[in-house]
Amino acid sequence: MMKRYILFLIASVIAIGAIDAQNRTKSKKQWAQYNRYAVANKQLTVSPDVVFMGNSITDNWAAMVPEFFADNNYLGRGISGQTTEQMLARFRQDVVDLNPKVVVILAGINDIAENNGPISKESILNNIKSMCDIAKANNITPVLCSILPCDYFVWRKTMKPAPIVAEMNAMIKDYAREAGYRYVDYYSALVTETGALNPKLTKDRCHPTKDGYQIMMPIVKQVLEETLVEINDANKQ
Repeated sequence: MMKRYILFLIASVIAIGAIDAQNRTKSKKQWAQYNRYAVANKQLTVSPDVVFMGNSITDNWAAMVPEFFADNNYLGRGISGQTTEQMLARFRQDVVDLNPKVVVILAGINDIAENNGPISKESILNNIKSMCDIAKANNITPVLCSILPCDYFVWRKTMKPAPIVAEMNAMIKDYAREAGYRYVDYYSALVTETGALNPKLTKDRCHPTKDGYQIMMPIVKQVLEETLVEINDANKQ
């Protein structure tokens, strides 16, 4: 009886270990969520003028205001929770292979939240720089965005991100100026005196509501219209 019990325990441990290994393998394969837009990308028949690469801010935007993207030949390629390193990993399939003229990069808040562990501000910026380098190498014009203001993470309640967001935005803006890229300043239009996202425009102090996106849309659209005119004029020469 005791022998059977021991064999049962051994078999149970092996089974649990196998399940755990499968889960960890599955999790590892899905780290950058390569499959999220795989089908949609294959179904495209016309190249977009602009791809918006980002996290939940972009993901929610495309879901809440789909007409903004459809009416302007824009595509949203945001994935909730992603950091700059995850976006960099899927940048080729979700941006380059779609052959847009412009890519709008809005990234960094989840790095600040340490979603994939601690990371320096310099490494966050380097990941953004790498996305820009890949874009330029493929004749895609990068447009860089400020990180939206945020003073509280519901999933990281002990963190105080507001000053880090401001510091990162200064670094992104400086890099955009040095590299000759356009910079979209959402931050100034949405921030309060304390560095928070305007409470009238958010429900969780980090993500904008539809009213928030209504403020953001004309800001980025003006920059994109100027960028596309410049690209089209250059192509005529």
